[in-house]
Amino acid sequence: MRASRQPFLNLFCILWLLLLLKAASCSPLPSGEDSPPPLLPSGLYKGHTCVGCVLVVSVIEQLAQWHNSTVKAAVERLCNYIPEKLQGFCYILAELYGPHIAELIDREMNADVVCHSLRLCKQDPGQPLCHLYPPPKVGLSTAIWKAKRILKTSKDLKSTTRFSNLCAFPLLANLCEKTKYVIRNKLPFEDFDGDKFSTFPTLRGYHWRGRDCDDRNTTVYPGRRPDNWDVKSDSNCNGIWGVDPKDGIPYEEKFCKGADSRGVVLLGDSAGAHFHIPPEWMTVTQMSAKSFANLPMAFTDELDWPQFSEITGFLNSTIGGWTDSLYLRLRRRNRCNHRDLQNISQNGGSSRNLLNLMKSLARNQLLDNPAIVIYATIGNDVCNRNHDTLAHMTTPKEMLSNVMQALRYLDSRLPNGSHVILTGLVDGRFLWDNLHDRYHPLGQLNRDITYSQLYSFLNCLEVSPCNGWLTPNETLRNLTSERALQLSDVLKEIARSEKFANFDVFYMDFPLRQTAEEWRKMGGKPWQLIEPVDGFHPSQIAAALGTSITWQKALHEWPQVLGRENPFNDQIEAIFKDQGGH
Repeated sequence: MRASRQPFLNLFCILWLLLLLKAASCSPLPSGEDSPPPLLPSGLYKGHTCVGCVLVVSVIEQLAQWHNSTVKAAVERLCNYIPEKLQGFCYILAELYGPHIAELIDREMNADVVCHSLRLCKQDPGQPLCHLYPPPKVGLSTAIWKAKRILKTSKDLKSTTRFSNLCAFPLLANLCEKTKYVIRNKLPFEDFDGDKFSTFPTLRGYHWRGRDCDDRNTTVYPGRRPDNWDVKSDSNCNGIWGVDPKDGIPYEEKFCKGADSRGVVLLGDSAGAHFHIPPEWMTVTQMSAKSFANLPMAFTDELDWPQFSEITGFLNSTIGGWTDSLYLRLRRRNRCNHRDLQNISQNGGSSRNLLNLMKSLARNQLLDNPAIVIYATIGNDVCNRNHDTLAHMTTPKEMLSNVMQALRYLDSRLPNGSHVILTGLVDGRFLWDNLHDRYHPLGQLNRDITYSQLYSFLNCLEVSPCNGWLTPNETLRNLTSERALQLSDVLKEIARSEKFANFDVFYMDFPLRQTAEEWRKMGGKPWQLIEPVDGFHPSQIAAALGTSITWQKALHEWPQVLGRENPFNDQIEAIFKDQGGH
């Protein structure tokens, strides 16, 4: 079965990568859009293509430098590092671009010049020439002109436009449409019974939601109340089923009846989805085939790692730090909560587009257990890629409308006895204050690229995840934080004054200050709490520490949210230890 999937997976990984570049962005959607557009705006797509080109060419140049090899050998080395599933794609690109990249690098032209001359970075009318590196002595425009004269526009370069039309092939059309559906609706690609749960890890599978234990039966899924106390089978996938031969009582009834079982659901953004690009992918001194072993998984999880995240993480982290999550703590508190998790987050999630995203929630008011829902769009209501960023931020009035619509929708879907926690927005001034003068992983070999340069490059291309905070303009950073505070106050007032039939509402500030203080006590540095490659998202360390702070707050201020501790946990583990895997 697995072997027969291999050719499909090889093709799928390449196709997913191409569509992801067009359909996924860390930046929020433009204001007023209720659902993701089928493709990114052309300028945004070109911007990400430019960023990708500059990063890859930089890595190739540094590989040649570090290993004292030719550029051609460096390209081959990089393709050999890539997992077999994607090597074919890498070699095609190497065949098309490799000779031109090698020729220009050999003439001491930097990555900016190379990518502009290859037309992978394009200057739109009225837009400046964007660059990551300091311009050459002759000037960037002159250097690009010279590079283009060297290349003299080959047929190979023109042929690369065909990559954007892969979906036109009849054999790929259906696969493309299903892939786009997954990207837009955030539902599992492989879900045979249509219950929104899967037995496959990525492609919005069980890395995002509890693993289905019978994907041919729509009445079997994580989070439901047991069917007839699961005498004959495990209807809620928590691994507890059957009858105790000693007294004839079903194990579900004996261990889970009245145990306050509940699931955890995250409605969030890229921070909640746990966006992460491994720094080893662009640090040539650490680079090897092992560095890229997780590349196919990362692409098919949209460069997110929800399985290690602060709210729904359940696997031991392989990306640094450690995993501690609200879900794991609820599971330890009550083993009956096993697998009852949903991470309904997306890169670019905000109070606007979350209204569409949350329709993928899987909860039946009549059949399922209550849930703790974390509503956490911590930045994208003030973060956008626009140069006039303030004009595109969510207003307090819009925030109130968006969140109230979301809560009313939840009230029509969540079982009675659920809880909703509204999380305030982060104060993103922390990012610039702690990173701007540090070297980015790509700049560590030659000490030539700081985060300030990276932020300026992304802002110029209009693909910055947050123009308001990732800027040297202190006034703009302060105004962005001021708006974030205003939106947090809206959430706080909702929690104070609004009532709903099926859940109560709580508010908590995003615990950045407490997290930084806790990390300082442990001997850490503030910059280690930020993802090193994008310089924007919380790191694995920040996620784990944030869990501890959130849990302690809930334990002391809202103990009813967490439910009672199950006194039978040890017995459950002893009897069902082989059923406890995720």
